[in-house]
Amino acid sequence: MAEAAASREAPRILVVGPSWVGDMVMAQSLFMTLKTRHPGAVVGVLAPGWSLPILERMPEVDEAIALDVKHGEFGWRTRRDVARTLKGRFDRAIVLPRSLKSALVPFLAGIPLRTGFTGEQRYLLLNDRRKLDKTVLDQTVKRFVALGLSADEAASGAFAIPRPALSVDGQRQIALRAELGLGERPAIGMMPGAEYGPAKQWPLEYFRELAQSLIARGYAVWILGGPKDAEAGEVIAAELDYAHNLCGKTRLADAVDLLAACEQVVTNDSGLMHVAAAVGTRIQALYGSSTPAYTPPLTDNADIHYLGLSCSPCFERTCPLGHRNCLKQMLPARIEAAVCGSPL
Repeated sequence: MAEAAASREAPRILVVGPSWVGDMVMAQSLFMTLKTRHPGAVVGVLAPGWSLPILERMPEVDEAIALDVKHGEFGWRTRRDVARTLKGRFDRAIVLPRSLKSALVPFLAGIPLRTGFTGEQRYLLLNDRRKLDKTVLDQTVKRFVALGLSADEAASGAFAIPRPALSVDGQRQIALRAELGLGERPAIGMMPGAEYGPAKQWPLEYFRELAQSLIARGYAVWILGGPKDAEAGEVIAAELDYAHNLCGKTRLADAVDLLAACEQVVTNDSGLMHVAAAVGTRIQALYGSSTPAYTPPLTDNADIHYLGLSCSPCFERTCPLGHRNCLKQMLPARIEAAVCGSPL
């Protein structure tokens, strides 16, 4: 009886995390909610191995458990093996992705209460199934937090959304400036990538034009992204003094510290945009095929740039009309004015 009471007072909760950087950052709002609603709760997160450096920056996460399955791979054996290590360790699971395979590990681990939205024929894998009302839960972060609440409270839509706040390593910031030769100029970060597709990417020639203008004003420009963004970073930085192409040269944890060291960032709707929001850096957020109504940066310290054309948002990976006017008509002068405090 005492053990049961302790479990109710301080549950052991496993969250099956998402597979995108931005979504993982937004999931911190759920972790915060769980810690507030259940003082003393143990929160574990099952997530892709690449995301562990982000989870390490979240004080609410007590344990990060790697599930290294390649993108698009079912990974039955890996999921089964991880499930075996989790047997008897958690009272409840919250499954954030809506796929069948994401609900498999909690089921195989025998976790008693398994919560998630209905979808992909996973009726038997979840025993606390929630219907997703997209008119009430109209943002990704709301959907994540709702799964940590009672069904009735979640359905009302009347609940607080705590804002993500990643820890920053000040000593590592200093070391990175030296290691990467970044100098002492105040920095503007630029994130030209968007993993989802080119319909979310501001033209590279606009990033370069803006970089030239900002460097002339006395700034340095730090271009951040993964190895896939290295070529784009070179287009922006080539032959520009004080422009540093860091794409693919830093770890994800380093990106957290570098973004926190920037005065502002100019970014597509991307995972690193959400990282910048979670470290408190001012954001110039550029939206094209997506909408700030659905995945806004979770901060008051942001300027949102969205033209709202008749064809926007289309949520397509590539522009179905072939012109990307939603981003091409968003000119560099507008963003420069916003960065420098004199909006057009």
